[in-house]
Amino acid sequence: MDETQQTVSVVVTRSGDASSAARVDYATEDGAGADDCSATLGLASSRCDYVRTLGTINFAAGETSKTITIPVTADAYAEGAEHFIVRLSNASGASIGADPSATVIINDDWTSLQTNPIDADTFFVRQHYRDFLNREPDNDGLAFWVDQLTSCGADAACREVKRINVSAAFFQSIEFQETGYFAYRMYKAAYGDATSPNVNTTVPVIRLEEFLEDAQFLGRDVRVGIGDWQNQLAANRMAHSREFVTTARFLNAFPLTITAAEFVDRLNENAGNILTTTERDQLVAELAAASDATAGRASVLTKIADHSSLKQSESARAFVLMEYYGYLRRNPDDPQNVDFTGWEYWVNKLNQFNGNFIEAEMVKAFLSSAEYRHRFGR
Repeated sequence: MDETQQTVSVVVTRSGDASSAARVDYATEDGAGADDCSATLGLASSRCDYVRTLGTINFAAGETSKTITIPVTADAYAEGAEHFIVRLSNASGASIGADPSATVIINDDWTSLQTNPIDADTFFVRQHYRDFLNREPDNDGLAFWVDQLTSCGADAACREVKRINVSAAFFQSIEFQETGYFAYRMYKAAYGDATSPNVNTTVPVIRLEEFLEDAQFLGRDVRVGIGDWQNQLAANRMAHSREFVTTARFLNAFPLTITAAEFVDRLNENAGNILTTTERDQLVAELAAASDATAGRASVLTKIADHSSLKQSESARAFVLMEYYGYLRRNPDDPQNVDFTGWEYWVNKLNQFNGNFIEAEMVKAFLSSAEYRHRFGR
């Protein structure tokens, strides 16, 4: 496929007996050494050439074909043809063939642009939909946000402020708050915090790979303001929560043998003891009365993750983490940093300015950073 096509579709076909339901996980993979966005090694990077895409395909009985859509980035580099892998794993109700992967080749437009495409309004907005909402923009949304930028005309100072505000709006949007930020809070409630060398506080436990998988799951077919998005979001969240509480990691942390009170108390402690006594007792009673343990646990975890106090207390920490996940497409302690000191610096600065990201110059710093701009051009 050509780089300028914006997306590539990969068809997964089920052969043989399709009379029962089946499912299979999928994930894209970079080639080894693909981190350098300007390299001409024939290896595509999920930081700059395409969007890391992963999830689960569910085949209903009788279904034999599903399509995975992967966004592709038309960057400014003349790189030649590059490739990445789409791999299947963990099949249930069916078996995977001898070769569970496919190679996708991105044909470069062979033009090295003198300007960085992230400076172009439409490219800038489209990339934010991909980096923060994990989807392609709808036409109305794209036009609205582009208009915010073009309204400044040639006024450079106005454009800088507008780009910062438009960028931050994606984190603050209902869609992100109910998908990406919800995924963050689920991990916080379930597993508490982690630690990092040279950092004076605890750090978020969720990792980029986990975040992308869950955020993409939660946001699938959700376009806030379009169609029956509320019910689609509710269905996604319910399915996500049920799967979350049945993973080996969660069951190791919360064995089925513990009592309802122990379950709620552990979640509450991980979340920062946010529940009032009344709220705690209500959740214990709900779980104790649940006829379906999985549904009961999923409901209690979701309610704690959705608690207003947790949303408020984690907002700054999550905002900064999403600067790394969205703009830089890496964990704060990936090899070039080794620890969370950069994340801690921006959390402290954001708190110093009472969450005012403009006065803290946080969004501005990430947007203008060489690391962010290098994803798309020089």
